[in-house]
Amino acid sequence: MPTILGQNQYGKAENRVVKITRDGATHHIKDLNVSVALSGDMDAVHYSGSNANVLPTDTTKNTVFAFAKEYGIESAEQFGIHLARHFVTSQEPIKTARIRIEEYAWERIETSDANSKFIGADEVKHSFVRKGQETRLTQITFDGEKWEVISGLKDLTVMNSTNSEFWGYVKDKYTTLKEAHDRILATSVSGRWRFNWTDDEQKMPHWERSYEQVKKHMLQAFAETYSLSLQQTLYQMGARIIDNRSEIDEVRFSLPNKHHFLVDLEPFGLKNDSADGAVYFAADRPYGLIEATILRDGCEPKIPVDLTNL
Repeated sequence: MPTILGQNQYGKAENRVVKITRDGATHHIKDLNVSVALSGDMDAVHYSGSNANVLPTDTTKNTVFAFAKEYGIESAEQFGIHLARHFVTSQEPIKTARIRIEEYAWERIETSDANSKFIGADEVKHSFVRKGQETRLTQITFDGEKWEVISGLKDLTVMNSTNSEFWGYVKDKYTTLKEAHDRILATSVSGRWRFNWTDDEQKMPHWERSYEQVKKHMLQAFAETYSLSLQQTLYQMGARIIDNRSEIDEVRFSLPNKHHFLVDLEPFGLKNDSADGAVYFAADRPYGLIEATILRDGCEPKIPVDLTNL
């Protein structure tokens, strides 16, 4: 045979599952986009078309929805762990399951103090508005013995309107950028962090609390770092997470520099950059892209360098 089969996997991608939990009149929402990828003894289906070892992708879809009802969704990580364990332990040909989840956050709508015409305002506990800050992410991989949990977020846009500089850089004949001693620093954070929980004998992290705390430390580091470069800020964000969250050994960030340029208003007789403020043009492209991994000392990097392949 002149060719051989390489790495392969199959499953059902982007199963949108919305779980409503009713606690009396108070409702809670978990809104997930779940992708399942299974691998194992699948040579025969590729070489001869035999489906003897193939669990239909439609079955994996049904499992996602059934598990949402049977087990609920405590967290994206816990839900992914339930699914991965099920596929590996219930189907002998399946050796590894990878579950990727995006979570879309909702928050409860605050109602008025006065009673509504139809419903008392203090009774409205079922109305929500979609949060627009970020999309939460997690990837669960299980091979029957060891777990790998990599969580994160994307599209979290942040800005410092001052306390950022950029100067002292290399200059050559193509350099036109002027040094900046007070600039806007803005980026859309895409980050992943790897947990050191790898087997069932270890104490499992509290996934919801961990996410909240990681995001808190990340944002505090962004706000509190007097930045001489976006690279410096990135490192401080990752280091703050590692220093404060013992369950995490590795953090990787991809930070596009959302450039803001002062608008030239002199043709209109206006001085733009003044003590009372300034007007900027926000450019969406091209953009600088800063990426790096921050590790706990003694740990090996395992998060893929290209986050798009996560």
